[in-house]
Amino acid sequence: MHLKAYDSIKPIVWKEDKLFLLDQRLLPQEEIYIALDNIKAVAQAITDMVVRGAPAIGITAAYGIVIAARERLKEQSENWKSAIEDDLNILAQSRPTAVNLFWAIDMMRKIIKGLNSDDPVATLLSIARQVHEDDIAANVKMGQLGADLMTESCAVLTHCNAGALATGGYGTALGVIRSAFAQGKISHVYADETRPWLQGARLTAWEMVQENIPVSLLVEGAAAHMIKTSQTTEQPIRWIIVGSDRIAANGDVANKIGTYALAVMARYHGIKFMVVAPTATVDMNISSGEQIPIEERSDTEVLGCSGQPVAASGAQARNPAFDVTPAELVDVIVTEKGVVLKPDFEKMRALMTNVL
Repeated sequence: MHLKAYDSIKPIVWKEDKLFLLDQRLLPQEEIYIALDNIKAVAQAITDMVVRGAPAIGITAAYGIVIAARERLKEQSENWKSAIEDDLNILAQSRPTAVNLFWAIDMMRKIIKGLNSDDPVATLLSIARQVHEDDIAANVKMGQLGADLMTESCAVLTHCNAGALATGGYGTALGVIRSAFAQGKISHVYADETRPWLQGARLTAWEMVQENIPVSLLVEGAAAHMIKTSQTTEQPIRWIIVGSDRIAANGDVANKIGTYALAVMARYHGIKFMVVAPTATVDMNISSGEQIPIEERSDTEVLGCSGQPVAASGAQARNPAFDVTPAELVDVIVTEKGVVLKPDFEKMRALMTNVL
């Protein structure tokens, strides 16, 4: 496993019976960890984007349920299993699009129902830690599988942040980029700045700089121009590589707003579009992306930047946090269990049947 990358960037840490989250709102200017010891604080941290990225949200939720169980056992040891349902509901309301959140809640709920041990908190903590470790291992595996698909040295473009900061460590899309760069298959990374939270500028560029991977930041509006003009250079953009917050049964992909536009650009310019996500992100309970709930956040995030107003007073704004890319625009979905080329319902079902 590429432990160096994981050791250098740890977004989620369990230490001294507390959950510590690297406050991603403050990066890259400050690297500050927030200690959380109650479930409401964990849910609020997810809502406020202290932690973000579907896999990282799922891991955080698993640790949050450990905290909730500990508190419920102190308050009412006999009825804690029923009382903790209120805490699970609080967590479920924190971010509606990231399916990993609901995967973690459902998984821990099933375990809680079957618990008969003398120390249920220790049991739940061991499971949360396993979820964390499994995510890192899955990311490294996806990094290898995605890099294997790349046959020539080229530049790539990525959107938002699907790196170590969005996961347990190493990253999904950035895991592929890390692995491919180490193999000499990637010469340069272009990162969209990703308004309104600037995850590309603040987080992806920061991760790349940490590991000396050449990176250039783009405003979203420059992506099409850079893709087109790069094709006649020594560093052509040949791949767009992104993560996902939810993948439908037919292969439709929900990801950070702006991803759909990149997929359209990729198809027009004849370059490849790769989605990298663990199987926990695949939701076989919904038939298509039309059923994926799209979180719409406060318009103040669009009307201002870093707390400072930038729009004309009286202007309105829309702020969908995600969009859906139809499966027909996706060349490949990379998971830890295998690669799906030109995804559709049958191929996704075959993948998930092997998982289950």
